Amino acid sequence: MTTPHYWKNATRELAARDAVLKKLVAKFKGLTLGSRGDAFSTLARAIVGQQISVKAAQSVWDRLAAEVQTVSPVAIFSADSQRLRACGLSNRKVGYLQDLAARFHSGALDAGMWLQLDDESVIAELTQVKGIGRWTAEMFLIFHMARPDVLPLDDVGLQRAMSLHYNRGRPLSGPRMRRIGDAWAPWRSVATWYLWRSLDPVAVVY
Repeated sequence: MTTPHYWKNATRELAARDAVLKKLVAKFKGLTLGSRGDAFSTLARAIVGQQISVKAAQSVWDRLAAEVQTVSPVAIFSADSQRLRACGLSNRKVGYLQDLAARFHSGALDAGMWLQLDDESVIAELTQVKGIGRWTAEMFLIFHMARPDVLPLDDVGLQRAMSLHYNRGRPLSGPRMRRIGDAWAPWRSVATWYLWRSLDPVAVVY
């Protein structure tokens, strides 16, 4: 996994302007953001992991990878739905995966084109796919595209960490979270990543 080129500069700036992040950056030295697949498998993994634990998602993913050999658009698109369900996927997730595979296979989704788009335009493209909402698109931007300034306000982990560190454990409203997060720009992905680590030192990788 390659460390994003901006990471060192981002952590230095965040530590200088935010006391909470200064402590977290010092505590989790040497850890960084990472992705473990291509665009299709990153999105497929996010769909598989929806509403189940990280451990359960990995188990289903391992069975899926064993069934289709390579988790690719062609393999998922042409796989028998019943055999995909046997890997531990719900009917709905099988539908989502096959819709995603069909869009990649036909070229309707072209990951190469997203490099030229801003964050909101990528989110708009991705959320046209069944089963991909804003949160999944934001995870893709952070983990796969390594975009530096994404603030996933709907993420439960971020909500918990921000309430813990910035409001003595009491819930924060969306607008208040956004105001706090705005002070981290243009490195909001990096700040989010360190706040996640404050809850769980083991980094999740998509």
